[in-house]
Amino acid sequence: MSLSTHALDTATGTPAAGLAYRLTDSAGAELAAGATDADGRAPELGGVEVGAGVYRLHFDTGAYHRMQGLHGFYPEAVMCFEVTDPAAHHHVPLILSPFGYSTYRGS
Repeated sequence: MSLSTHALDTATGTPAAGLAYRLTDSAGAELAAGATDADGRAPELGGVEVGAGVYRLHFDTGAYHRMQGLHGFYPEAVMCFEVTDPAAHHHVPLILSPFGYSTYRGS
């Protein structure tokens, strides 16, 4: 199974570069960690092998907004998702602003 994300900052209309993230399994074990690249993507996730189960993608939105001199409302955004087809690609994007965020099952 492959996993990817793309973080977009709707307040600036740009990718959310430098946004720290980590991927954990249902037991809380860390499977990957890093920061989004200049395009708002997480290349480290491409090498993570995950099977069927529940996972969490944690984004440190508080630190990201502080880097920009802002104070956001949500210090962390966590996307909890379930993989039922380990052979499928799972894209878990983050749409972010200082006072809200959204996600969806991408392709």
